[in-house]
Amino acid sequence: MNLFQSILIALVEGLTEFLPISSTGHMILASTAMGIHEDEFVKTFVVFIQLGAILAIALMYIKRFFRSLTIYFKLITAFLPTAVVGLLAYDYIMAYLFNPVVVSVSLILGGVILIFIDKKVLLQETTVEEIEDLSYKNAFFIGLCQCLSMVPGTSRAAATIIGGVFNGLNRKQATEFSFLLAVPTMLAAGGYDLFKTDLAFTSEQLMILGVGFVVAFASAWGAVKLFLNYVSTNGFTFFGWYRIALGILFLIFMWGTDL
Repeated sequence: MNLFQSILIALVEGLTEFLPISSTGHMILASTAMGIHEDEFVKTFVVFIQLGAILAIALMYIKRFFRSLTIYFKLITAFLPTAVVGLLAYDYIMAYLFNPVVVSVSLILGGVILIFIDKKVLLQETTVEEIEDLSYKNAFFIGLCQCLSMVPGTSRAAATIIGGVFNGLNRKQATEFSFLLAVPTMLAAGGYDLFKTDLAFTSEQLMILGVGFVVAFASAWGAVKLFLNYVSTNGFTFFGWYRIALGILFLIFMWGTDL
């Protein structure tokens, strides 16, 4: 991976991490298209840029994290299913599911679901005034939905947003809860990946890590601001059709190049 490729991958991560279109799926597709070989450094780079993106959310919502302890308990409740399933299934997922075909199919199926949930959102009103008022039962169910995102291409954001909508949240609330839940989820996943990785880098690799971190942070900040404004009035249908189109196009690309 050279510097130019790292900037592109970090940009993809930042722009897609908190949108319901699968950042992991986009990075796999982008890496495949650019011919990037997944070695230990590339795996570590992906973790670092994800931490850059999550820092953007942590700073953006820092006041909410200091508002009350309730939000921490709800987030922990939602995080538990992912922690358990992740520890049990991590090796299997990394070995068998991280490939472009799985990503493409997951993008298409998730896109269809996103289009259909917009109809449900239009017919319902929120059952809580603030996301802190979400019941522990509903928070746990959203966490179960997040487990589906371990399949590359599903999208952690899409899974948790869909889970939030089906548990009485409106578009904005479901999206914000998804953002907040990303903090413990991605920190735990990133920490676990780093623990399993050999952290010995050259000066050039350290530069690439630093540049990627900054690019992911800045692009994630901008993407989240735009996304919240958009979904509050327009919903998720556009992202559904985008996922379907991207999944189909990449299946055609792989068929044509015998990837």
